[in-house]
Amino acid sequence: MAGRLSVFLVEDEALIRMMIADMVEELGHHVVAEADNVRDASAFAMTAQYDFAILDINLMGVYVDPVADLIERRGKPFLFATGYGPELLPSLLRRRPILRKPISIDQLKAMIDSLFPEGAAKVPH
Repeated sequence: MAGRLSVFLVEDEALIRMMIADMVEELGHHVVAEADNVRDASAFAMTAQYDFAILDINLMGVYVDPVADLIERRGKPFLFATGYGPELLPSLLRRRPILRKPISIDQLKAMIDSLFPEGAAKVPH
């Protein structure tokens, strides 16, 4: 089980974003930055202090891959949470973990635990 992690959450639908944030908190982690569009998400991707990111693929009709690229450049892990399939992603991003909406807390926990195997989440906060 991962220790307390800081999460960057990108989701354009407010109710879904709140639901995912609640699940993150319930799992003992903390959402440190949120965005609902590519412009804001790009800024946070480069400046916010977070351990990993959860990204919706389609933000108001704009694909999130530029944000994913920025996160990847920082060497941060991320996963996609979407109702879409990986075919909408550039091929280099298709290897990233994808949670299918609607997301359950058990699925989210399993995905976080797979990103941060036991002992790997000893990050200073």
